[in-house]
Parts: sequence; C-alpha cells; structure tokens
Amino acid sequence: MKRIVLLDILRGFAIVGTLGTNIWIFAYLGDLNLVFGNALEPWWSSGDRLLQTIMLILVNGKFLGMLTLLFGAGMELKRQKAARDGYTWPGVYIWSCALLLLDGLLHYLFVMEYDVLMSYAVTGMIVSLIIHRSRRFMLIMMGIAGSIHVIGVTGITALLALEPGSTFNGMDMITRLYASGTWQEQVMFRLSNFGFFRAESIAIIPLNVFLFLLGSLLMRTGVFSSDGPGRLKRRKLMIIGLGAGIPLNLLLLVPGGMMDIWVRYISAPVLTLGYVGIIAMIMEKGKIPGLLRRFGEIGRMALSCYILQNIIASVLFYGWGFGLGGRPSSIFILLMWLGICLMLMLFSHFWLRKYKLGPVEWLWRKLSISPAPGSKSQETSI
Repeated sequence: MKRIVLLDILRGFAIVGTLGTNIWIFAYLGDLNLVFGNALEPWWSSGDRLLQTIMLILVNGKFLGMLTLLFGAGMELKRQKAARDGYTWPGVYIWSCALLLLDGLLHYLFVMEYDVLMSYAVTGMIVSLIIHRSRRFMLIMMGIAGSIHVIGVTGITALLALEPGSTFNGMDMITRLYASGTWQEQVMFRLSNFGFFRAESIAIIPLNVFLFLLGSLLMRTGVFSSDGPGRLKRRKLMIIGLGAGIPLNLLLLVPGGMMDIWVRYISAPVLTLGYVGIIAMIMEKGKIPGLLRRFGEIGRMALSCYILQNIIASVLFYGWGFGLGGRPSSIFILLMWLGICLMLMLFSHFWLRKYKLGPVEWLWRKLSISPAPGSKSQETSI
C-alpha cells in the first residue's frame, strides 16, 4: 500500500507536538499544579510563566488530537485494504489492538504514567466494530460519543468554577519520588497507583472514539488526497479550525485554571483541524521541504520516536538520570524540547537510510501476524 506523504508529515508533527506538552510534566517532575491551572503563579505574573502559557496555548492537546485523528485515518486505510484483499474486518486488526494494549502497558509501567497508547488500543477495538458500517451509523456514534465527552468535560469545568484555585492533590509525593527515587521505585509507584493514573485514559475514550471516526470520514472524503478537491477541503478545514479554535483556546487565559481542562479536551481538537490545514498548505507550497521530510521520517517511525522521546525526557529530568527536573526556566525546557526533536530527526533520518522500518515498527510487523489459523498473510500494524 503506497504511503501518503502528508499523513507521515502530520504524524511527525503530532509526535513532537505531544512532547511539547509532556516535556513540562517531565521537567516539573510530574507536578501538574505547575503545568495546568497554577493559581499561585498566573500567566501574567512573570515572563517565564507567560512563555509557558503561550507554549501550552499552541500545543496543549492540539497535537494529541492530531495523533488521535490520524489513528482513525490509518484505521480507515487498513479497512479499505482488508476489503480489497478479501479479508474479514476487523479480523487481524483486533490482534493489533491487543498488541498496542500490551505496548501501552509496558510504556506506562517503565516510562511514563500518562501514556495514551492503552486508551488508543481500547478505542481501536471499539471503533473497528463501527468503521465498516454506514456513514449514517458512524455519524450517530460520533454524536453519541461527542455528547458524552462534552457533557462530562463541561461538568468537571463547572465544578472547578465552584472551587477556584483548587489543586491536584499528592503532587509533593510524586515530585519527591521523581527527584530522588530510583527507576525501580517509580515503576512500583505506577503499578500501585494504576487506577489513579489510568483514569484519564478511560475518561478520554469518548473523545478518542469521536476523533477516530472523524479521521476515518476525512480519509473517505478525500481530505488527505493530493488532488485539487482534497486541497480545497483542507483549506475549508483550516478556516473552520482556526476561526473557531483560536478564540476557544484563548480561554486558557482565564485566571485560576478553571478552563484548562475544557481547553485541553474540547477547544484543542477544534484547533487541530486548523493545524492540519496549515501543515498541508506549507507542504503544497513547497516551503521548507527539507524540514518537512524530517518530520515525515519521524512520522514513518512514529511509535519508535514516541517511545524514544519519553525515554530521553525521563533520563534528562528524573533523579535517576541527569536530574535536571524541578523548577527549570521555561526557556530551558523549550531548549530541551527542541534538542530532543533534533535528536529524533537525526535518529529517524539515519535509521531509514539503512532500514525500511523503525525498530519498534519492525518488531510490530513481526508480532502483528494474527495467531488465528490460516491468517499468516494478513500482516498489519497500528
């Protein structure tokens, strides 16, 4: 199946963009009070805090939304391939989701407690049972999932409004562990607090279902195609996404952090559509082709780079590594983010000069052959 260059580039942006949010969690040793809704240090209190807020307005939730959207688009491509090749759907795709669930569990335990792969795996199993149905049925399920998500997030936001200045509890214990604890102690901490740290992954499943299905429908309607109609559709998407998304994401400036959750989980996915259109337009105009190729290479090794960037950030900021975490300046955090991005570009570029697949992608292809009898030819990957 021929690769769609735009999807690889978008996926590359999505990978490094998610790090643009997560890097603050690593740098602050897991203290979410310093990342979101810091009532003691509002965005206007210092230039350092203002820089952090601007960065979060640009990236927080937007590239995670893009990655989720692209998972849905990728699933649609696999469904179409299964239909062409005469395979039963979802068939082997369920096995791929099971592998992703295992991968996410290992990543959660050994690398990062806010891993999203387990949530994607469960969502993939759900959406794979919907995606081959009619467009009308898909739209109905999108409406149900979207409504559940909006009602839930709006309810939480209303509760936060009733308790201005509320904080995340237990952050001091987490920061002490990540500042001075061993890697083994952190692993055991994640294991013993599995339910607490996995609550977000469960809560975002309705949003994931909505975005998976949206990505599938966008793929079906030719939004990612290189022809004229595809470009026109992306322009419309960009106008809608930017027009609605920019003012919605500026709600992050509301004092006390009461709108932070609403912005991350509702406003951000809207702006994601605008980002898709902007990146596509840059590619179409032939701007910065070399840089876009580097992002495309990261996109071709998305799973490898996603895991690697979190490992690198852990080594840089946690006490068992270089111990750079705590309260570093925003400029320092951004420089670390840019440095990791450069490392990913160099790694993926030189790896793909010698190999066709990233290391995790290669292993994935080997393992994702369905264990069902007679299905060895049905290789697939997430």
